[in-house]
Amino acid sequence: MHTPIERNYLIDEEQKVTANYYHPLPVVLAHGKGAWVWDIMGKRYLDMMSAYSAVSLGHGHPKILQAMYEQSTRLCVPSRAYYNDRLAPFLQKLCEVSNLDMAAPLNSGVEAVETAIKAVRQWGYLVKGIEKNKAEIIVADNNFHGRTTTIVGFSSDEDSHTNFGPYAPGFISVPFGDVEAIKAAITPNTCAVMIEPIQGEAGVILPPVGYLKQVKELCQKNNVLFILDEVQSGLGRTGKMFAFEHEDAQPDGLILGKALGGGVMAVSAFVARKDVMELFSPGSHGSTFGGNPLAAAIGLQALRVIEAEGLVERSKELGTHFLEELKKIKSPAIRDIRGKGLWIGIELDPAIVKGRDLVEQLLEKGILSKETQETTIRLAPPLIITSEEIDWAVEQINSCLTLY
Repeated sequence: MHTPIERNYLIDEEQKVTANYYHPLPVVLAHGKGAWVWDIMGKRYLDMMSAYSAVSLGHGHPKILQAMYEQSTRLCVPSRAYYNDRLAPFLQKLCEVSNLDMAAPLNSGVEAVETAIKAVRQWGYLVKGIEKNKAEIIVADNNFHGRTTTIVGFSSDEDSHTNFGPYAPGFISVPFGDVEAIKAAITPNTCAVMIEPIQGEAGVILPPVGYLKQVKELCQKNNVLFILDEVQSGLGRTGKMFAFEHEDAQPDGLILGKALGGGVMAVSAFVARKDVMELFSPGSHGSTFGGNPLAAAIGLQALRVIEAEGLVERSKELGTHFLEELKKIKSPAIRDIRGKGLWIGIELDPAIVKGRDLVEQLLEKGILSKETQETTIRLAPPLIITSEEIDWAVEQINSCLTLY
C-alpha cells in the first residue's frame, strides 16, 4: 500500500517524462476488476469512463484473458507477410455482425479512420470517376475522428488543430444533424459522407430522430458512400450492436475500434462493401501489427462475449434505468441530461460549476469520470455493470450536484 506522498511522487515522475497532451485526474491506478478499479493506496473507484468505451467488457474479463493467454502461447505477431489461422474467423464474425462484406484489420481507431479515408477516395476515383485529387468528403462540425495530421485539419476543436498545419484539403464540414446542409454540400466530387452517429467528444450529442436514415438515402440518391465512425458508439454501447441500427441506417462502411480489443489490446477495423474494399491492391495499404493472430483471437472473443452475455440488451435496459434516475436529480447546475444506452452526457452550467471541478468531486466519492468540452460529464460504464452499481453511482452524483 502506498501513501499520498508516494502517489504525488509517481505523478510528478510521470509528468517529467511524458508529453503533456493529457490532463489526468490526480489518481494513480494499480489494478481493476469488472466495473471497478483500485488506486495504489487501495481506494476503490467505479469506472464510469471505460477508457472511452475500450473497456466495455469490464476490466480483466476472464474469457478475454483466457483467449489472450492461450493465443500468446501459440503465436502473436508474424506480420501480414504471411497468412495466420486466427484472422479469417475474426473478420468473418465482424462482417457477419455488421452486415458488410470485407474488413481491413488495424490497431487504433484513428488508423481505421485513415483507412476509410483512403478507401472512399480510391472508390471515388476508380468507380465514381472523380477527377484525380479532387475527391471531397463531407464531415460534421464538432466531429472527433482522431488526431492524425489529416484528421485534425477538419476538426472544430482549436486544441486539436492549432499549430499542426498545413492541413489536408478535401473535407467539407457542415452542421451535425442537418440533412439539408449535407444536401447543399454534395457536388460531383463528393465521394463520401463520414460522420459519427452520436458525437461523443462533442458531449454525447444525439442528432434529430431520422437523421441517419435520411443521410443514408441522400447518399444513395447521389452515388455517395455513407461511412459511419462507430469507434465509441459501436459494439453495444448505445443499446444496439451499432448505433445505426436505431434507425435501420446500414452504412456502406463502418469504422470500429476500442471495445473490439476487449479492454486488453488495441484492435480496430474498417469494414465495408466488397466493391469498396476490393479496390485495395498489395502495397496500397498496410499495418505491421494489424490483423496479428493475438489481436484476432481477442477481437473474436470480444464479439462472442458481447453476444453470449447479452451485453447489447443489458446496455439498453440499464441505460434506460440510468438515464431515468439521473433525470430525477434536481440541481440548477444541470442544463441537460441526454444519452442512448450506457452512454450519457450531463451538460452543466459553467457559471455554476465547471466540468473539471465536478469530476474531481466525483473522484473523491469513488467515481471515475471525465469532462468534455469543459461543460459535459460523460458517463460510459462497462456494459457488465449492475443495476445496484448504477444506483450507487446516481447517489454519489446526486450528492455532488445538489450542493449547487
